[in-house]
Amino acid sequence: MLNAREAALEALLAYRRRGARPEMVVSGADTSEKDLALATNIVLGVLQNEYYLDYCIEAAAGRKISRLEPSVAEILRVGAYQILFLTRVPKSAAVDESVKLCKQHSKNASGLVNAVLRNLKAGKTDDLSIKYSHPRWLVDELTREYGEEKAERILYYDNQPRKTTLIANPLRSADLSALERHPELNNAYLYSGSVESLEAFRLGAVYAQDMSAYLAAAEADPKPGDTVLDACAAPGGKSFACAGLMKNAGKIYSRDIHEKKLRLIKSGAERLGIDIIETEAFDASKPDERLREKCDVVICDVPCSGMGVIAKKPEIRYKPESELARLPEVQLRILSAQSEAVRNGGALIYSTCTVLSRENGEVVNKFLENHGDFEKITEKTILPSENCDGFYICRMRKKST
Repeated sequence: MLNAREAALEALLAYRRRGARPEMVVSGADTSEKDLALATNIVLGVLQNEYYLDYCIEAAAGRKISRLEPSVAEILRVGAYQILFLTRVPKSAAVDESVKLCKQHSKNASGLVNAVLRNLKAGKTDDLSIKYSHPRWLVDELTREYGEEKAERILYYDNQPRKTTLIANPLRSADLSALERHPELNNAYLYSGSVESLEAFRLGAVYAQDMSAYLAAAEADPKPGDTVLDACAAPGGKSFACAGLMKNAGKIYSRDIHEKKLRLIKSGAERLGIDIIETEAFDASKPDERLREKCDVVICDVPCSGMGVIAKKPEIRYKPESELARLPEVQLRILSAQSEAVRNGGALIYSTCTVLSRENGEVVNKFLENHGDFEKITEKTILPSENCDGFYICRMRKKST
Protein backbone atom coordinates (compact mmCIF):
# COMPACT_ATOMS: atom_id res chain seq x y z
CA MET A 1 0.00 0.00 0.00
CA LEU A 2 1.29 3.45 -0.92
CA ASN A 3 1.49 6.33 1.52
CA ALA A 4 0.20 9.78 0.53
CA ARG A 5 3.50 11.11 -0.87
CA GLU A 6 4.15 7.96 -2.87
CA ALA A 7 0.66 8.04 -4.35
CA ALA A 8 1.01 11.74 -5.22
CA LEU A 9 4.39 11.20 -6.86
CA GLU A 10 3.11 8.24 -8.86
CA ALA A 11 0.18 10.30 -10.19
CA LEU A 12 2.35 13.27 -11.11
CA LEU A 13 4.94 11.12 -12.89
CA ALA A 14 2.16 9.35 -14.83
CA TYR A 15 0.87 12.74 -15.90
CA ARG A 16 4.34 13.93 -16.99
CA ARG A 17 5.34 10.74 -18.79
CA ARG A 18 2.18 9.72 -20.60
CA GLY A 19 -0.35 12.50 -20.14
CA ALA A 20 -2.52 10.52 -17.72
CA ARG A 21 -5.16 12.48 -15.84
CA PRO A 22 -3.48 12.90 -12.44
CA GLU A 23 -6.70 12.96 -10.42
CA MET A 24 -7.74 9.65 -11.96
CA VAL A 25 -4.39 8.03 -11.18
CA VAL A 26 -4.36 9.19 -7.58
CA SER A 27 -8.01 8.21 -7.00
CA GLY A 28 -7.17 4.66 -8.07
CA ALA A 29 -4.06 4.37 -5.91
CA ASP A 30 -3.71 1.56 -3.37
CA THR A 31 -3.77 3.75 -0.29
CA SER A 32 -5.85 4.50 2.79
CA GLU A 33 -8.73 6.98 2.71
CA LYS A 34 -6.76 9.42 4.88
CA ASP A 35 -3.67 9.19 2.68
CA LEU A 36 -5.83 9.51 -0.44
CA ALA A 37 -7.11 12.90 0.75
CA LEU A 38 -3.57 14.18 1.36
CA ALA A 39 -2.29 12.73 -1.92
CA THR A 40 -5.10 14.44 -3.83
CA ASN A 41 -4.33 17.71 -2.08
CA ILE A 42 -0.64 17.43 -2.99
CA VAL A 43 -1.29 16.54 -6.64
CA LEU A 44 -3.73 19.40 -7.20
CA GLY A 45 -1.53 21.78 -5.23
CA VAL A 46 1.60 20.96 -7.24
CA LEU A 47 -0.25 21.48 -10.52
CA GLN A 48 -1.88 24.70 -9.33
CA ASN A 49 1.43 26.17 -8.20
CA GLU A 50 4.04 24.54 -10.43
CA TYR A 51 5.73 27.69 -11.76
CA TYR A 52 5.89 29.26 -8.31
CA LEU A 53 7.23 26.07 -6.73
CA ASP A 54 9.92 25.85 -9.41
CA TYR A 55 10.80 29.50 -8.80
CA CYS A 56 11.34 28.84 -5.08
CA ILE A 57 13.15 25.54 -5.66
CA GLU A 58 15.55 27.10 -8.17
CA ALA A 59 16.34 29.90 -5.72
CA ALA A 60 17.25 27.31 -3.05
CA ALA A 61 19.09 24.97 -5.43
CA GLY A 62 21.00 27.60 -7.39
CA ARG A 63 20.20 25.80 -10.65
CA LYS A 64 17.35 25.30 -13.11
CA ILE A 65 14.96 22.54 -12.17
CA SER A 66 14.95 21.41 -15.79
CA ARG A 67 18.55 20.21 -15.27
CA LEU A 68 17.45 17.66 -12.67
CA GLU A 69 16.18 14.14 -13.25
CA PRO A 70 12.39 14.30 -13.81
CA SER A 71 11.66 12.14 -10.76
CA VAL A 72 13.90 14.29 -8.55
CA ALA A 73 12.27 17.48 -9.83
CA GLU A 74 8.85 16.05 -9.02
CA ILE A 75 9.91 14.96 -5.55
CA LEU A 76 11.14 18.49 -4.89
CA ARG A 77 7.79 19.92 -6.02
CA VAL A 78 5.90 17.51 -3.76
CA GLY A 79 8.08 18.48 -0.81
CA ALA A 80 8.04 22.20 -1.61
CA TYR A 81 4.24 22.28 -1.84
CA GLN A 82 3.92 20.75 1.62
CA ILE A 83 6.41 23.20 3.11
CA LEU A 84 5.03 26.34 1.47
CA PHE A 85 1.28 25.63 1.48
CA LEU A 86 0.37 22.89 3.97
CA THR A 87 0.75 24.53 7.37
CA ARG A 88 -0.32 21.37 9.23
CA VAL A 89 2.62 19.40 7.83
CA PRO A 90 5.84 20.08 9.79
CA LYS A 91 8.72 21.10 7.57
CA SER A 92 10.91 18.37 9.04
CA ALA A 93 8.32 15.72 8.08
CA ALA A 94 8.03 17.06 4.52
CA VAL A 95 11.83 17.02 4.16
CA ASP A 96 12.31 13.56 5.65
CA GLU A 97 9.53 11.99 3.58
CA SER A 98 10.90 13.60 0.41
CA VAL A 99 14.37 12.20 1.11
CA LYS A 100 12.85 8.73 1.60
CA LEU A 101 11.03 9.08 -1.71
CA CYS A 102 14.23 10.11 -3.43
CA LYS A 103 16.10 7.08 -2.15
CA GLN A 104 13.50 4.92 -3.92
CA HIS A 105 14.00 6.71 -7.25
CA SER A 106 17.47 8.27 -7.25
CA LYS A 107 19.72 7.49 -4.29
CA ASN A 108 22.49 9.81 -5.47
CA ALA A 109 20.17 12.83 -5.33
CA SER A 110 18.86 12.36 -1.78
CA GLY A 111 21.48 14.78 -0.38
CA LEU A 112 20.41 17.43 -2.91
CA VAL A 113 16.73 17.00 -2.02
CA ASN A 114 17.55 17.29 1.68
CA ALA A 115 19.60 20.45 1.20
CA VAL A 116 17.21 22.21 -1.17
CA LEU A 117 14.11 21.63 0.93
CA ARG A 118 15.84 22.64 4.16
CA ASN A 119 16.92 25.90 2.50
CA LEU A 120 13.56 26.48 0.81
CA LYS A 121 11.86 29.81 1.42
CA ALA A 122 8.72 31.46 0.06
CA GLY A 123 9.65 33.75 -2.79
CA LYS A 124 8.13 37.10 -3.69
CA THR A 125 7.48 38.12 -7.27
CA ASP A 126 5.32 40.56 -9.19
CA ASP A 127 5.40 38.34 -12.27
CA LEU A 128 1.80 37.11 -12.54
CA SER A 129 2.84 34.08 -14.59
CA ILE A 130 5.08 32.86 -11.75
CA LYS A 131 2.94 34.11 -8.88
CA TYR A 132 -0.17 32.25 -10.06
CA SER A 133 1.53 29.55 -12.17
CA HIS A 134 -0.13 30.27 -15.51
CA PRO A 135 1.60 30.19 -18.90
CA ARG A 136 2.83 33.57 -20.11
CA TRP A 137 0.64 33.50 -23.22
CA LEU A 138 -2.47 32.98 -21.12
CA VAL A 139 -1.60 35.77 -18.68
CA ASP A 140 -0.95 38.12 -21.59
CA GLU A 141 -4.21 37.21 -23.34
CA LEU A 142 -6.30 37.62 -20.20
CA THR A 143 -4.63 40.95 -19.48
CA ARG A 144 -5.34 42.21 -23.00
CA GLU A 145 -8.98 41.18 -22.80
CA TYR A 146 -9.87 42.11 -19.23
CA GLY A 147 -7.19 44.47 -17.95
CA GLU A 148 -4.60 43.62 -15.32
CA GLU A 149 -6.93 43.86 -12.29
CA LYS A 150 -9.58 41.48 -13.65
CA ALA A 151 -6.93 39.21 -15.14
CA GLU A 152 -5.24 38.83 -11.76
CA ARG A 153 -8.62 38.09 -10.18
CA ILE A 154 -9.14 35.28 -12.70
CA LEU A 155 -5.67 33.88 -12.00
CA TYR A 156 -6.28 34.06 -8.26
CA TYR A 157 -9.57 32.15 -8.37
CA ASP A 158 -8.06 29.56 -10.70
CA ASN A 159 -5.92 28.47 -7.74
CA GLN A 160 -8.59 28.52 -5.04
CA PRO A 161 -10.42 25.41 -3.78
CA ARG A 162 -13.96 25.15 -5.06
CA LYS A 163 -16.88 23.39 -3.39
CA THR A 164 -19.14 21.22 -5.53
CA THR A 165 -22.40 22.85 -6.59
CA LEU A 166 -25.47 20.66 -6.31
CA ILE A 167 -28.64 21.54 -8.23
CA ALA A 168 -31.98 20.56 -6.67
CA ASN A 169 -33.97 18.21 -8.87
CA PRO A 170 -37.61 19.38 -8.98
CA LEU A 171 -38.70 15.88 -9.98
CA ARG A 172 -37.49 14.20 -6.77
CA SER A 173 -37.67 15.26 -3.13
CA ALA A 174 -35.45 14.73 -0.10
CA ASP A 175 -34.44 16.60 3.04
CA LEU A 176 -31.84 19.14 1.90
CA SER A 177 -31.91 21.31 5.03
CA ALA A 178 -28.47 20.15 6.18
CA LEU A 179 -26.81 21.32 2.95
CA GLU A 180 -25.18 24.73 2.58
CA ARG A 181 -27.26 27.07 0.44
CA HIS A 182 -25.61 28.47 -2.67
CA PRO A 183 -25.33 32.26 -2.17
CA GLU A 184 -26.17 33.09 -5.80
CA LEU A 185 -28.51 30.37 -7.05
CA ASN A 186 -31.82 29.72 -5.31
CA ASN A 187 -32.14 26.07 -6.29
CA ALA A 188 -28.53 25.12 -5.54
CA TYR A 189 -26.29 24.03 -2.67
CA LEU A 190 -22.56 23.83 -1.97
CA TYR A 191 -20.87 20.68 -0.74
CA SER A 192 -17.36 19.55 0.17
CA GLY A 193 -16.57 15.86 -0.03
CA SER A 194 -17.77 12.87 -1.98
CA VAL A 195 -21.09 13.71 -3.61
CA GLU A 196 -21.85 10.01 -4.16
CA SER A 197 -21.95 9.50 -0.38
CA LEU A 198 -24.90 11.88 0.02
CA GLU A 199 -28.30 10.26 0.51
CA ALA A 200 -29.92 13.14 -1.40
CA PHE A 201 -27.68 12.37 -4.37
CA ARG A 202 -28.42 8.64 -4.25
CA LEU A 203 -32.15 9.43 -4.11
CA GLY A 204 -31.85 11.65 -7.18
CA ALA A 205 -32.87 14.82 -5.33
CA VAL A 206 -29.71 16.65 -6.43
CA TYR A 207 -27.10 16.41 -9.16
CA ALA A 208 -23.67 18.00 -9.50
CA GLN A 209 -23.46 20.94 -11.90
CA ASP A 210 -21.59 24.22 -11.69
CA MET A 211 -23.70 27.36 -11.45
CA SER A 212 -22.33 28.68 -14.76
CA ALA A 213 -23.30 25.53 -16.63
CA TYR A 214 -26.76 25.58 -15.07
CA LEU A 215 -27.22 29.19 -16.19
CA ALA A 216 -26.52 28.13 -19.77
CA ALA A 217 -29.45 25.72 -19.60
CA ALA A 218 -31.60 28.30 -17.83
CA GLU A 219 -30.81 30.81 -20.59
CA ALA A 220 -32.31 28.34 -23.07
CA ASP A 221 -35.57 28.65 -21.10
CA PRO A 222 -37.18 25.44 -22.36
CA LYS A 223 -40.89 25.03 -21.67
CA PRO A 224 -42.91 21.89 -20.92
CA GLY A 225 -43.67 20.15 -24.21
CA ASP A 226 -40.68 21.65 -26.05
CA THR A 227 -38.30 19.70 -28.25
CA VAL A 228 -34.68 20.30 -27.16
CA LEU A 229 -31.42 19.23 -28.77
CA ASP A 230 -28.37 19.13 -26.47
CA ALA A 231 -25.74 18.64 -29.16
CA CYS A 232 -22.64 18.04 -27.01
CA ALA A 233 -24.40 16.75 -23.92
CA ALA A 234 -21.99 14.61 -21.86
CA PRO A 235 -21.94 14.25 -18.92
CA GLY A 236 -25.57 15.41 -19.10
CA GLY A 237 -25.94 18.34 -16.71
CA LYS A 238 -27.60 20.69 -19.19
CA SER A 239 -30.00 17.98 -20.35
CA PHE A 240 -30.92 17.30 -16.71
CA ALA A 241 -31.43 21.00 -16.05
CA CYS A 242 -33.64 21.35 -19.13
CA ALA A 243 -35.70 18.32 -18.06
CA GLY A 244 -36.33 19.95 -14.70
CA LEU A 245 -37.35 23.24 -16.28
CA MET A 246 -39.62 21.33 -18.66
CA LYS A 247 -41.20 19.41 -15.76
CA ASN A 248 -40.24 16.19 -17.52
CA ALA A 249 -42.66 16.93 -20.36
CA GLY A 250 -41.49 17.12 -23.97
CA LYS A 251 -38.44 15.66 -25.69
CA ILE A 252 -34.70 16.08 -25.18
CA TYR A 253 -32.18 14.67 -27.63
CA SER A 254 -28.90 14.29 -25.70
CA ARG A 255 -25.98 13.55 -27.97
CA ASP A 256 -22.25 13.05 -27.81
CA ILE A 257 -19.69 11.72 -30.26
CA HIS A 258 -18.45 9.18 -27.69
CA GLU A 259 -20.83 6.29 -27.08
CA LYS A 260 -19.36 5.46 -23.66
CA LYS A 261 -20.15 8.95 -22.35
CA LEU A 262 -23.82 8.46 -23.14
CA ARG A 263 -23.98 5.81 -20.41
CA LEU A 264 -23.37 8.58 -17.85
CA ILE A 265 -26.37 10.47 -19.20
CA LYS A 266 -28.59 7.40 -19.19
CA SER A 267 -27.71 6.41 -15.62
CA GLY A 268 -28.02 10.02 -14.43
CA ALA A 269 -31.45 10.42 -16.02
CA GLU A 270 -32.64 7.18 -14.42
CA ARG A 271 -31.43 8.29 -10.98
CA LEU A 272 -33.16 11.67 -11.39
CA GLY A 273 -36.45 10.21 -12.61
CA ILE A 274 -36.17 11.78 -16.08
CA ASP A 275 -37.78 9.85 -18.94
CA ILE A 276 -37.86 12.45 -21.75
CA ILE A 277 -34.16 12.13 -22.64
CA GLU A 278 -33.15 10.13 -25.70
CA THR A 279 -29.42 9.54 -26.12
CA GLU A 280 -27.57 8.97 -29.38
CA ALA A 281 -23.95 8.96 -30.49
CA PHE A 282 -23.65 11.70 -33.09
CA ASP A 283 -20.96 13.92 -34.59
CA ALA A 284 -22.12 17.46 -33.81
CA SER A 285 -20.00 18.93 -36.60
CA LYS A 286 -22.53 17.49 -39.03
CA PRO A 287 -26.21 18.49 -39.39
CA ASP A 288 -28.97 15.96 -38.81
CA GLU A 289 -31.60 16.07 -41.54
CA ARG A 290 -34.03 14.23 -39.27
CA LEU A 291 -34.21 17.25 -36.95
CA ARG A 292 -34.05 20.07 -39.49
CA GLU A 293 -36.11 23.01 -38.14
CA LYS A 294 -37.84 20.75 -35.59
CA CYS A 295 -36.31 21.94 -32.30
CA ASP A 296 -37.56 24.72 -30.05
CA VAL A 297 -34.17 24.89 -28.35
CA VAL A 298 -30.70 23.82 -29.51
CA ILE A 299 -27.80 23.93 -27.04
CA CYS A 300 -24.23 23.88 -28.37
CA ASP A 301 -21.90 23.62 -25.38
CA VAL A 302 -18.95 23.05 -27.65
CA PRO A 303 -15.51 21.48 -27.00
CA CYS A 304 -13.19 24.26 -25.85
CA SER A 305 -9.86 25.00 -24.19
CA GLY A 306 -11.43 24.75 -20.72
CA MET A 307 -9.73 27.91 -19.52
CA GLY A 308 -12.71 28.67 -17.30
CA VAL A 309 -12.48 25.45 -15.26
CA ILE A 310 -8.80 25.56 -14.31
CA ALA A 311 -9.74 25.54 -10.61
CA LYS A 312 -11.15 22.03 -11.04
CA LYS A 313 -8.66 20.80 -13.64
CA PRO A 314 -5.42 22.66 -12.92
CA GLU A 315 -3.40 20.80 -15.56
CA ILE A 316 -5.51 22.38 -18.33
CA ARG A 317 -3.55 25.62 -18.05
CA TYR A 318 -0.40 23.90 -19.32
CA LYS A 319 -1.88 22.89 -22.68
CA PRO A 320 0.38 24.26 -25.44
CA GLU A 321 -1.26 27.24 -27.08
CA SER A 322 -0.65 25.62 -30.46
CA GLU A 323 -3.08 22.82 -29.53
CA LEU A 324 -5.88 25.35 -29.13
CA ALA A 325 -5.45 27.10 -32.47
CA ARG A 326 -8.00 24.98 -34.35
CA LEU A 327 -10.72 25.12 -31.70
CA PRO A 328 -12.59 28.17 -33.07
CA GLU A 329 -12.85 26.48 -36.46
CA VAL A 330 -14.32 23.33 -34.86
CA GLN A 331 -16.65 25.37 -32.66
CA LEU A 332 -17.98 27.37 -35.62
CA ARG A 333 -18.54 24.18 -37.60
CA ILE A 334 -20.60 22.67 -34.77
CA LEU A 335 -22.62 25.82 -34.23
CA SER A 336 -23.39 26.13 -37.94
CA ALA A 337 -24.34 22.47 -38.32
CA GLN A 338 -26.61 22.32 -35.28
CA SER A 339 -28.30 25.64 -36.05
CA GLU A 340 -30.12 23.85 -38.86
CA ALA A 341 -32.23 22.05 -36.25
CA VAL A 342 -33.72 25.30 -34.85
CA ARG A 343 -37.28 26.05 -35.88
CA ASN A 344 -38.43 29.57 -36.79
CA GLY A 345 -38.57 31.60 -33.58
CA GLY A 346 -36.55 28.98 -31.72
CA ALA A 347 -33.53 29.50 -29.48
CA LEU A 348 -29.90 28.64 -30.22
CA ILE A 349 -27.55 28.60 -27.23
CA TYR A 350 -23.79 28.73 -27.72
CA SER A 351 -21.72 28.15 -24.59
CA THR A 352 -18.19 27.27 -23.53
CA CYS A 353 -16.29 26.78 -20.28
CA THR A 354 -13.58 29.21 -21.34
CA VAL A 355 -13.09 32.96 -20.94
CA LEU A 356 -11.09 33.51 -24.13
CA SER A 357 -12.97 35.69 -26.62
CA ARG A 358 -11.44 33.91 -29.63
CA GLU A 359 -13.55 30.90 -28.65
CA ASN A 360 -16.57 32.90 -27.55
CA GLY A 361 -17.76 36.20 -28.96
CA GLU A 362 -15.56 35.97 -32.02
CA VAL A 363 -17.07 32.58 -32.96
CA VAL A 364 -20.61 33.90 -32.48
CA ASN A 365 -19.90 36.99 -34.57
CA LYS A 366 -18.54 34.87 -37.43
CA PHE A 367 -21.60 32.66 -37.23
CA LEU A 368 -23.97 35.63 -37.39
CA GLU A 369 -22.07 37.09 -40.35
CA ASN A 370 -22.90 33.93 -42.31
CA HIS A 371 -26.37 33.29 -40.89
CA GLY A 372 -28.56 36.34 -41.36
CA ASP A 373 -31.60 34.36 -40.21
CA PHE A 374 -30.30 34.43 -36.62
CA GLU A 375 -30.02 37.35 -34.22
CA LYS A 376 -28.21 37.74 -30.90
CA ILE A 377 -30.54 38.14 -27.91
CA THR A 378 -28.26 37.94 -24.85
CA GLU A 379 -24.54 37.48 -24.30
CA LYS A 380 -22.59 37.12 -21.08
CA THR A 381 -19.12 36.13 -19.93
CA ILE A 382 -18.95 34.77 -16.39
CA LEU A 383 -15.52 35.06 -14.81
CA PRO A 384 -14.26 32.48 -12.28
CA SER A 385 -15.17 33.29 -8.70
CA GLU A 386 -15.46 31.64 -5.32
CA ASN A 387 -18.67 29.87 -6.31
CA CYS A 388 -18.55 29.29 -10.06
CA ASP A 389 -16.46 28.47 -13.10
CA GLY A 390 -15.61 30.81 -15.95
CA PHE A 391 -18.17 30.48 -18.72
CA TYR A 392 -19.59 32.12 -21.83
CA ILE A 393 -23.26 32.01 -22.81
CA CYS A 394 -24.92 33.50 -25.87
CA ARG A 395 -28.60 33.13 -26.71
CA MET A 396 -29.61 33.61 -30.33
CA ARG A 397 -33.02 33.46 -31.96
CA LYS A 398 -33.95 32.22 -35.39
CA LYS A 399 -36.01 34.91 -37.02
CA SER A 400 -39.54 33.99 -38.01
CA THR A 401 -40.25 34.09 -41.74
